[in-house]
Amino acid sequence: MLTGAQALAALAVGVRLARGRRRLPPLAPGGPEVTAPISVVIPARDEEARIGPCLTAVLADPAVAEVIVVDDESSDGTARLAAALGATVVRGRPLPAGWVGKQWALHQGLLRARGAIVVTLDADARPLPGLFGALVTALEGRDLVSVGPRFVCDGTAEQALHASFLATLIYRFGPIGPATPPPPHRVVANGQCLAFRREAMLRADGFARVRGHMTDDVALARLLAARGWVVGFLDAGGLLEVDMHESATDVWRQWGRSLPLSDVTGPAWQAADLAVVWLAAALPVLRLAAGRPTRLDLALVAVRLLLAGALRRSYARPGPGVALSVLLDPATAVRLTLATLRPVRTWRDRTYPRVPPGGAVASAAPAGASHEVGDAVAPESPTATEAAPSQPHAGTNAAAPEARTVTNAAPPEPPVRSAGR
Repeated sequence: MLTGAQALAALAVGVRLARGRRRLPPLAPGGPEVTAPISVVIPARDEEARIGPCLTAVLADPAVAEVIVVDDESSDGTARLAAALGATVVRGRPLPAGWVGKQWALHQGLLRARGAIVVTLDADARPLPGLFGALVTALEGRDLVSVGPRFVCDGTAEQALHASFLATLIYRFGPIGPATPPPPHRVVANGQCLAFRREAMLRADGFARVRGHMTDDVALARLLAARGWVVGFLDAGGLLEVDMHESATDVWRQWGRSLPLSDVTGPAWQAADLAVVWLAAALPVLRLAAGRPTRLDLALVAVRLLLAGALRRSYARPGPGVALSVLLDPATAVRLTLATLRPVRTWRDRTYPRVPPGGAVASAAPAGASHEVGDAVAPESPTATEAAPSQPHAGTNAAAPEARTVTNAAPPEPPVRSAGR
């Protein structure tokens, strides 16, 4: 029975890896001149130590019209540093009941943004020249674009564990940039960098509808894909780097908690995904270490080593840790299992109530909420224009004097009145 199950897992992995032969090309600079104004929104909570390089790079890009940092009640100097560098700093309002902090910050930033195109970035992202123009080009024919970066890992242990976790994503969902979009319930996204049209997201009320999810990026992408949005997940390794973690321990604790996608995946798919990881990745290594591998085990180890070679392109400074990641696959399977059985709902000193398995993201806000948000930010709405600058123009620099102001993004009451349920 175990042999048959392992063969089915191997088949599933083989089919998913085969999609890589028809992947879409990675994003590249040098497209048409950007004419639409771009607003970059960066949610930040206690990011003083990491946000500087991100802001320096974004503010230097002539394609960016404004840079908004939403300071999510930081206890350090995040707001002060962002303002000094030239970003518009929005003081985040207190977190309403039912919201996760990042979605609340992004929601406020979206209300404050004035560009036709909005790009959201995490504070640990390091955009390279050409990223924003490439994102605008990628939005042609798409409604939401998410991209995969090159990862910065310091040390062999951190890189090995990170690459092992990354391999599980590919085993479960296939390589980045699929030529044929997956069904909505299997869409994946990377919230470190998202691009979309501002008005469309306001009408969709996207961040409010996934307000309770820890895996907010995948929840948002699946919600919108189910509503007919064309969602793209593309390779941008040549244009974006991300320094996510400080150590292997940090990778284990932080990335390991979110990779199961527990609050956006139903129990049956969670079980199937874990089975694939255990049978196609962990079990062959364990049997090989015990000196009793089957032919299928050896074939699966060989496939995993080939994947490790391909994953080197996912790292800014690939080292021996990428190849050694194969040895950590059993530990990674254990971490994913624990995180699936006992989901962690704590982040940055905040603990959130649990979302039911599968997430029900499409019903996270009642009907009509999107209209409430859309009305709240309509141009003629006083709450929408309060403390807002004039419409930005493409190519203006967010470091202009008026961009250094510190404002509140939201009206006295949260614009999504369904949030307090």
